[in-house]
Amino acid sequence: MKQRRLGAGGLVVSALGLGCMGMSEFYGPRDEYESIATLHGALDLGVTFLDTADVYGLGRNEELVGKAIQWRRQEVVLATKFGIVRDMNGNFVGISGRPEYVRQACDASLRRLGVEVIDLYYQHRVDPDTPIEETVGAMAELVREGKVRYLGLSEAAPATLRRAAATHPIAALQTEYSVWSREPEEEIIPTCRELGIGFVAYSPLGRGFLTGQITRIDDFAPDDWRRTSPRFQSENFQRNLELVERVRDVAAQKRCTPAQLVLAWLLAQGEEIVPIPGTKRREYLKENVGALEVTLTGADLARLAEIAPLGAAAGARYPELGMQAVNR
Repeated sequence: MKQRRLGAGGLVVSALGLGCMGMSEFYGPRDEYESIATLHGALDLGVTFLDTADVYGLGRNEELVGKAIQWRRQEVVLATKFGIVRDMNGNFVGISGRPEYVRQACDASLRRLGVEVIDLYYQHRVDPDTPIEETVGAMAELVREGKVRYLGLSEAAPATLRRAAATHPIAALQTEYSVWSREPEEEIIPTCRELGIGFVAYSPLGRGFLTGQITRIDDFAPDDWRRTSPRFQSENFQRNLELVERVRDVAAQKRCTPAQLVLAWLLAQGEEIVPIPGTKRREYLKENVGALEVTLTGADLARLAEIAPLGAAAGARYPELGMQAVNR
């Protein structure tokens, strides 16, 4: 497995990570046996950068990941997050970056994961009511205490990232990035490069849409979160299908799958960029890893830039409330 460096502090991860969220919530039915088999399969293939969060499944995803890695902890670069607060029924309560909450959240994640240290600890969303210096300062205390190795932020704006990095070294920024979410190319990725911060691309497969396997809204389970996403609504859905068809055509020419093509595109955007495609099935895991063997020429990259320019996707990537919490 190829490796990539996140940040200037020495954190090295597999070139492709694994997003674990869908194993516990948001994307339809759950199967613990298959999820654990997928996690073990990832480690066997060298995909050792695992991404979870305390909010996924109200803590159940951390417990699942912890159970899967309990005998293989030394192989794993373990990333989790805090900051999105939900009540016991799963309702969204708010965002917190208060120092006392940071400590409580970290201790709770350590217990659920069954580990002594978190390799990469992200603030999941920026708390507009708590100065980022206070939040990152509290996270830095966790580093000094040996509970956390490296710090990260998710969906932070460039100005916030600069203030955070002035408080403590930031290893990685995690933001949605794919051929249909190219906004980070404008300011966020250049800022990361300037500051020596790695970039972790979540939803690199467009929440599964860019795989070409989703052709109608009924392909989603009744409780699938994507039914509420603007990009999957009526006219937006149909327009985005046209984009996927163009991606599919290029993939056919390259003799790879659409998923492999768009992951290879991301990997070609810079050595500091690490995609973390999510899956809960071994078959898709193996397909995703195959992207590492896809080589894109300058002409291939130009073609993809032409068919999927900035702003090509129809609809916002989150409903209105979710969009208020990104890039701030």
